[in-house]
Amino acid sequence: MKPPARLQPGDRAPDFALRDASGRTVALRDLLGKGPVVVYFYPKDNTKGCTAQACAFRDHYLVFKEAGAEVVGISTDSEASHRAFAEQHDLPFILLSDPKGEVARAYGATALLGLMTGRVSFVLDERGTVRHVFNDLFHATRHVDEALKVVRALSAAGQTPAAAPPHP
Repeated sequence: MKPPARLQPGDRAPDFALRDASGRTVALRDLLGKGPVVVYFYPKDNTKGCTAQACAFRDHYLVFKEAGAEVVGISTDSEASHRAFAEQHDLPFILLSDPKGEVARAYGATALLGLMTGRVSFVLDERGTVRHVFNDLFHATRHVDEALKVVRALSAAGQTPAAAPPHP
């Protein structure tokens, strides 16, 4: 079984509509146009690496927001699991439930030959173009550093909705 191809910089990010920890549907298209969006996929709530990753995004969330970015975490966990995870760790950003792993597969964010969600982060510009991909299952907190570098560069380059070139 061949794992799905991972999105690469320059690719258009597929839209998605998934439920958050409160049961509300959140669509990527509704987040775009305001600034960069960091979409990070992770295997499971309340595991050592995933908790470290989420808490690192939490600890830097204001820096992302000051740069105009939004952070979205996606796993196959249920809405209830996300709600408990967010409450336990004071996570201020959006957690989305991808129960069948369909969005993870569309992004190529899988591990173990596509059998589980991997730890892959995507930085999208406000037009939905992938600007950076970071894939590292074992160094969970490096995802924050990698994403923040790209978000800061986009912010410094004036990549706002008015300044961004149109998507080809």
